[in-house]
Amino acid sequence: MDLIDGNHIATAIIAELKAEVSALSGRKPCIALVRVGEDPASVSYVKKKEKTAAEIGVTSRVILPPTSITQTELFQLIDELNADSNVDGILVQSPLPKHIDEVAVFRRVLPSKDVDGFNTLNLGKIAQEDDTGFVACTPAGIMELLARSNVDLKGKHVVVLGRSLIVGKPIALLALQKKSGANATVTICHSATNDLPSITRQADVLIAAIGRADFVTADMVKPGAVIIDVGINRVADATKKTGYRLNGDVQFETVAPICSKITPVPGGVGPMTVAMLMKNTVKAFRLGQSR
Repeated sequence: MDLIDGNHIATAIIAELKAEVSALSGRKPCIALVRVGEDPASVSYVKKKEKTAAEIGVTSRVILPPTSITQTELFQLIDELNADSNVDGILVQSPLPKHIDEVAVFRRVLPSKDVDGFNTLNLGKIAQEDDTGFVACTPAGIMELLARSNVDLKGKHVVVLGRSLIVGKPIALLALQKKSGANATVTICHSATNDLPSITRQADVLIAAIGRADFVTADMVKPGAVIIDVGINRVADATKKTGYRLNGDVQFETVAPICSKITPVPGGVGPMTVAMLMKNTVKAFRLGQSR
């Protein structure tokens, strides 16, 4: 079994981006990071994005509206960033407070600045295989992990567990594309799928993104399969200082011995998400310069 080291691959991508950005003369790429409220996970994610941007040489502008911000006020803030020619990418950190319609917020960000890849137009561009769009960072990161681990999806049966807009749907579309590294046969499973283990056992590549700790067990996996574990679940653990440990959607101890390659949690898909956000920001900058 080979471990797919997301930290190692993300570090390589960050080094490539750093070299690309340092060669730019004049203004550097700029990302606006909007975080509403003080959700602990969001605070830590935005700090990580800010730190990675600084490492690459990308300017980050962190904007912290209060939890009480109305949807109209948040739209107004996004409109101002959309109109600012010095901002190349806009990320609105989710989750947002309950009174704000998250999908409406994603749609409000200009498609050309939507480095998170959640705007309707950018999701549509994946379906149309149009590379001028932005792919959501986690699915883009999964495709990079596979490519850089020499996993060619051509002719393989990829089974995706989960149908979210953030991971499940876009990764299924990416694996399906008629291009190098893709060309897979794709099955999407979800909470209404009958006899799930009989389908997951057919997978040459199993992508688990359902948010349920240790859900995928050894009896659900074909020996020699490649496993991509997208889940990050907090599981109570009294032996840890924090009181919890991070577990994936895959039961690592039982599945790892029978698969050919697997991503660990943490240190697998997670680091790739931030690296791909920065890659999208540099791409947005370049597309903006060429317009």
